[in-house]
Amino acid sequence: MAGMKDYVNSAVSRNREQIEHHVKEILKLVGEDVEREGLLETPARVTRMYEEIFAGYEVDPREVLGVTFDEQHEELVIVKDIVYYSQCEHHMAPFFGKVHIGYIPSGKIAGLSKLARLVEAITRRLQVQERITTQIADIMQEVLKPQGVMVVVEGEHLCMCARGVKKPGSKTVTSAVRGVFSDSALRSEFLALLKQ
Repeated sequence: MAGMKDYVNSAVSRNREQIEHHVKEILKLVGEDVEREGLLETPARVTRMYEEIFAGYEVDPREVLGVTFDEQHEELVIVKDIVYYSQCEHHMAPFFGKVHIGYIPSGKIAGLSKLARLVEAITRRLQVQERITTQIADIMQEVLKPQGVMVVVEGEHLCMCARGVKKPGSKTVTSAVRGVFSDSALRSEFLALLKQ
């Protein structure tokens, strides 16, 4: 499967003309002169950006993990610091951060790049961080059927940093635990390894 950068949101592509029109109207409504040089191409640029940042709607996250390998490894596997970018569904403002995934296989492993692609498929759409965390854990559990999975997501939200309470640098951390990760010693091992 190709990387997410190779995908665009075809719904955006099909509706390009309408989206550009509405972006232009929004610019007018906020008091801008849409005929000034710096804004002439903005509606087209925003539409192209939407094709990329909403590409997750074109991908079934379960299919990303579709190719697995039979492997009798039953120890902890961690892929950490997977950078993601998403859009808050409440304000359509960006949020971004890192995802850390740990799982203990039960006869099946996924290619390591598949975990990063799973993150992209889930985050490149309108989202909330809590749902991202849950969806990653649930899809990992459903497709790989590991003994357990744990997901930690860190995020910095522009809707909190640049507006409202205006607290830049604030981070939100969410986690999801499935299967054997309910054991506190295993959770502690995972969290300790994230700090290395």
